[in-house]
Amino acid sequence: MVLLDFLLFVVGFVLLIQGGDWLVEGSSALAKSFQVSDLVIGLTVVSFGTSAPELLVNLFASFSEAENIALGNILGSNIANIFLVLGVAAAFQPLRLQGRTVWKEIPFALIMTAVLGLLCNDIFFGEAERNVLSNADGLILLVFFGIFIYYTYDTGAETGFVREMPEFSRGKAALLALLGSLALAGGGKLVVDNAQRVALDLGISEAFIGLTAVALGTSLPEVVTSLTATLKANADIAVGNVVGSNIFNIALVLGLSGAIRDIPYDYAFNSDLLIALVAVSLLFVLMFLGRRYYLSRVEGVLFLIIYAAYIGATYLTRI
Repeated sequence: MVLLDFLLFVVGFVLLIQGGDWLVEGSSALAKSFQVSDLVIGLTVVSFGTSAPELLVNLFASFSEAENIALGNILGSNIANIFLVLGVAAAFQPLRLQGRTVWKEIPFALIMTAVLGLLCNDIFFGEAERNVLSNADGLILLVFFGIFIYYTYDTGAETGFVREMPEFSRGKAALLALLGSLALAGGGKLVVDNAQRVALDLGISEAFIGLTAVALGTSLPEVVTSLTATLKANADIAVGNVVGSNIFNIALVLGLSGAIRDIPYDYAFNSDLLIALVAVSLLFVLMFLGRRYYLSRVEGVLFLIIYAAYIGATYLTRI
C-alpha cells in the first residue's frame, strides 16, 4: 500500500504540472484570439497558471482538514524557491538583478511574509483563543495581491514566465484549458489524499510532507522557468519569477484559501515562517555585498547549503 500511495502521489504531481501547462497554453491562446495584450495575459492567465498547482493542493488540503499540508506547501515552496531554485541557478551562472527587482519586488515579498506572520499569530498579537488564518485575513491578503498586480501592470514589469504565447483556434484553446482544469483538479486531489496516506503509512507528520515533498513538487514550474531563464542569460526573469511566485503563493493562494475557509495555524510553523523571512532578507542583503545587484556562484552554493541544513533540521524536528 505504501508503494501504491506513493505512486498515486507522484501521478498527482504529473497531472498538476501538465494541467497547469495546458491551462496556461489554452487560456493564453484564447485570450490572444480576443486581442488581449501579452502583458495582460502574463499578469493574469500565465501568473495564475504557474500558481495553480499550489492553489489546487491548498484548496483540497483545506477542505480535507489537512491544514498542515496547505501551510507547509506554501512555506516550504517559498523557502525552496529562494534557497534551492536560486541556489542552483546562481551556482550554475551568476545572476544579475535589475534595480526594480531589488528595491520593489524583493521588499514586497518580505512584507507579504511578515504580514502572513502577523495575521496567523492571533494568540500572540491579540486575545484570540487559537491561531487561524481567517476569512478576513484571506481577504486582506487578496487586497495585497491586487496591489501587486496593479504595480506590475502600471510599471509594465516582466511577469517572469519564459515562453512564447501560443496561437490555437478558439475551439482547441478552450478544450486545452478545460483539460488543464480537469487535470489540475484531479492532480490536486491525488496529491492531498495520498500525501495524507503516505504520512500515515510511514508514521511521519503531515507538516513534514507538506514542507518537503509537496512543496518541492508544486515548485517544479518555478524550477523549470528559472533554470530556462538562466540558460538564456536572462537572470532578472529567473529571480523575478521566484520572487513573484513567493508573493503569489502568500497573497493569492493563501488569500483565496483563507477567504474560502478558515485555516487553523500551528504555531510550530513560526520556525518555517522565520526561515522564509530570512531567505528573502538574505537575498536582499546579498545584493549589496560584493558585486552590486549580483548573486554570485559562491552565494548560490551558500543557499544550497542552507537549504540542505533546513531540510535536515525539519526532518529531525517534524518527522
